[in-house]
Amino acid sequence: MQDEPPPDEIIAAVARFLREVAAPATSGHLSFNLRVCANALEMSRRQASLDPPAAAAETERLRALLAMDGDLATLNAELARRLAAGKIDLTTPGLAEHLWATTLAKLAVDQPTYWGYRAAVEERGETPSTPSGSPSPSGGGEDRRSLPPLGEVPAKPGRGASRPQD
Repeated sequence: MQDEPPPDEIIAAVARFLREVAAPATSGHLSFNLRVCANALEMSRRQASLDPPAAAAETERLRALLAMDGDLATLNAELARRLAAGKIDLTTPGLAEHLWATTLAKLAVDQPTYWGYRAAVEERGETPSTPSGSPSPSGGGEDRRSLPPLGEVPAKPGRGASRPQD
């Protein structure tokens, strides 16, 4: 095991090289693929830097929610089965919180600067997770629409949402 530099700094450096040096020096499909590779490396770095690991936290929430043991894939399959069968829904204690926490953990890895993620985390009174080296969100001019309160699902047009009459 190496002490310096740590793996997350190595991954960040490679991603930065791909994005800032290699991609601008190329064009077309190759340039696009270099940016995709840089983004994939950044996502991997963010996932590796989560503490505690999101998968472990998700597994523990599912074990408590479903009152059963198993690995993450098995527990998620059981959750989906129970939801499809109507055995649990958003009125089930802990389900809405689990879904929010899981979604926010995934966004912390995939899109840590996404306005919706940052707004949801702030509404929950938490600090948005932006692992070191991640780009900071753009200042000003962001669309800061409010998100539904925890556990509340916004109605889709045509499914109970009231729409103004012309």
